[in-house]
Amino acid sequence: MREDILKVLITEQELKNKIAQLGAQISRDYADKNLLMVSVLKGSVIFMADLMRAITIHARVDFMAVSSYGSGVKTSGVVKIVKDLDLPLDGYDILIVEDILDSGKTLDYLIDILNQRNPKSIKIATLLDKPERREVNIKPDYSGFVVPDEFVVGYGLDYAEKYRNLPFVGVLKPEVYSH
Repeated sequence: MREDILKVLITEQELKNKIAQLGAQISRDYADKNLLMVSVLKGSVIFMADLMRAITIHARVDFMAVSSYGSGVKTSGVVKIVKDLDLPLDGYDILIVEDILDSGKTLDYLIDILNQRNPKSIKIATLLDKPERREVNIKPDYSGFVVPDEFVVGYGLDYAEKYRNLPFVGVLKPEVYSH
């Protein structure tokens, strides 16, 4: 598996340090709010687990799974909700937890859907931000790392459901996904 990695972009220790910082900031910002963290499965599950442990205030969690239809490595922005939230959103301050903010199309669609459910607020926390690829006007409120327009895997991010379990974020060798 590691032989498919061109280079390590973000080390395990860098991830731990940044998530501790994000957790402290979110704890301060949401101290007097009704925080509901929404993890967008599957990619964000590792980030979500570590981030919720870094948050020192009361927070509820829920999970959503969406499917974006497109050509293998790119999203079309056409979204199907595969698993919806279990909780009603009235009265909650929502923090959508994402692994990567790329084109922004899927997240833009999700925010529209969630806003119709009357939450108090909706903000975005993303581990990785790839602004070069943005196709809609959306910015994260909390961002771990800005990454270049390369194919990244590890720490929840996958290619063909593989590499999610790497403890770091790495760049996948082009020959792995371009055949």
